[in-house]
Amino acid sequence: MTFNSLFTVLTDANLVDEALTHAIAMAEAHDAHLDVLCLGVDRSQTGYYYAGASAIVLQEAIARAQEEAEEIEALARKRLDATTIRWSLDAGVSQLADLGRHVSARARFSDLAILPQPYGEGRGAELEQATESALFEGRTPVLIAPAGAAPVPKPRRILLAWNESSEALGAARAALPLLRDAESVHVVVIDPPTHGPNRSDPGGLVSQYLARHGVKVEIDVLSKTLPRVSDVLLRHVADMDADMVVMGAYGHSRFREAIFGGATRYMLEQATVPAFMAH
Repeated sequence: MTFNSLFTVLTDANLVDEALTHAIAMAEAHDAHLDVLCLGVDRSQTGYYYAGASAIVLQEAIARAQEEAEEIEALARKRLDATTIRWSLDAGVSQLADLGRHVSARARFSDLAILPQPYGEGRGAELEQATESALFEGRTPVLIAPAGAAPVPKPRRILLAWNESSEALGAARAALPLLRDAESVHVVVIDPPTHGPNRSDPGGLVSQYLARHGVKVEIDVLSKTLPRVSDVLLRHVADMDADMVVMGAYGHSRFREAIFGGATRYMLEQATVPAFMAH
């Protein structure tokens, strides 16, 4: 498998450059086609306003979203015109509640979606929805580009977070083009179960699988010495000077992670290197 078709969605003029920097770098490195969706988002809540105001507010919201879409499209075209990659671009307006349908419809025909970090200062609610729609409805792996991080289209050192889940295995399979080219891939197992089927060789089977694909793999078994699994992973990212994290996304329900937190949620919030995720 190779990354021949890449996808990104742009919903914020302030994040156009950030998202396209990573997407263009991936397209150049893998000789891939890049599909870009520029959306102005109507964030109004129909029916919330007092009687008689809904139509007026809705009309203003749609007009504002159309202006945003045109601004985003202009910025994206200017940036893409300066490249030598193959690309296509669509633009339009979507209500916030319907944004996921537009994103998933395009993401599902891509090998990889490259999206900006969905959480943090100045990040709109539509970024989280776009990420989850690509992962769940689009069934497409997602590369999350942290704010301020340099693009890493061909990472040298990769941390693969392994917990025996189908999500983690799906992420490993989807990331094989990157894993094969890396100088080293560390399969990181945190507190393996003492009575599990692979207790005597944690990470052994997935390492064998990857090695058969030409991946240069090592196994790191770590203790959960910090409150959250994501904290242990991020500390190990720094210890091994990793360029990228590969992990399964949302092993728990999205609702549970939104309320109580989870490895996916915290990684999306705190990652300092690109995070490759699949569900």
